[in-house]
Amino acid sequence: MMPSRNPGTAHNPGALRDIRVLELGQLLAGPFCGQLLGDMGADVIKVEPPVTGDPMRDWGQGAEKVQWEVIARNKRSVSANLRVAEGQALVKKLIAHADVLIENFKPGTMEKWGLGPDVLLAEKPDLIIARMSGYGQTGPYSNRAGFGGIGEAMGGWRYIVGEPDRAPSRMGVSIGDTLTATYGCMGVLAALHERAQTGRGQVIDAALYESVLQVMEGLVPEYDRTGFIRERSGSVLKGIAPSNVYSCKDGEFMIGANKDSLWKRLASAMGREELGDDPRYATHIARGENQDELDVLINNWTKTLTIDEVDALMIEHSIPAGRVYRAPDMLEDPHFQAREAIIEVETERFGPLKMQSSFPKLSLTPGSVRRPAPSKVGQHNAEIYGELLGLGEAELAEMEGRGVI
Repeated sequence: MMPSRNPGTAHNPGALRDIRVLELGQLLAGPFCGQLLGDMGADVIKVEPPVTGDPMRDWGQGAEKVQWEVIARNKRSVSANLRVAEGQALVKKLIAHADVLIENFKPGTMEKWGLGPDVLLAEKPDLIIARMSGYGQTGPYSNRAGFGGIGEAMGGWRYIVGEPDRAPSRMGVSIGDTLTATYGCMGVLAALHERAQTGRGQVIDAALYESVLQVMEGLVPEYDRTGFIRERSGSVLKGIAPSNVYSCKDGEFMIGANKDSLWKRLASAMGREELGDDPRYATHIARGENQDELDVLINNWTKTLTIDEVDALMIEHSIPAGRVYRAPDMLEDPHFQAREAIIEVETERFGPLKMQSSFPKLSLTPGSVRRPAPSKVGQHNAEIYGELLGLGEAELAEMEGRGVI
């Protein structure tokens, strides 16, 4: 049975339950950082442009756009026009009540609005400001516009993804944005620790291309030391074998036996024990040199069996392996269910909606989904502007009429 949540009323056990975050960003990098912090218990106030809101409200694939329901969960929405002085002043007052500010505008934009770190930290020295951008806040490219895909290209990801005889490919998700958001969140957590020791806030500068660069493993030092340039290699990593997706009678199955002892166990599972000590495959280096023929050998075996049959043999011989999952497979899998990796949230726009749970799992202060994504732009204007700034209904109505909120 899929576990349920009652967002908005559930007790908040999260580690960041005493932290307030003001999220000014749009689309992916800034909002995903806000989602991560909100899942860990933070009170996240999302500032959206009046009327239109965050474009993410209309993003996603399929007949109904539901991506917003994930990235805006655990958030309250207020509207403010940051392009006018009164809207900037309003947000500045909100910042005075925040621990963390998230923004992912083009560098210089916050400064243009009078909301740059020099101004904000002078007035609130303990403020933590997480800034996410394409190229960072400094350097000759800093004032260029940047999206996640551009960061993936510059950071080295795109060049090495895809088949070698085709143009660079991409992942089916916006990995550049979510990596930057994750590093931004990591920076916020480190800055909160520092603030607890010193009382000082600081600025986190997270660039899209540098976030991608961080996960490029040995790509740069390999070239620096030997002149080696990684190329696209399709479904494998060159020299790491066997580790690939293989064909079965009824679909595809992933096997990762790229270790000497694991290879011997796989050879045994295949009924070919003699291959375990075959000099063509016995060592990591040898398997890498004979990677293509090894994959053909394994695929010729797997295609005689069903996925269930191969899976059972991998479990019996303790070999890392698994099915290639799609969303339906995840929802049906007992392991996903047992760990509550997918939960059901009662959303305002779509009713019960299954989505990924909060992560990682903390034993004492677990994250949670406590409230659904706000269905309306500025849904919590009266609540937040009244609660924090003491503004009344008449004043808010007047500002709304003038397009400030």
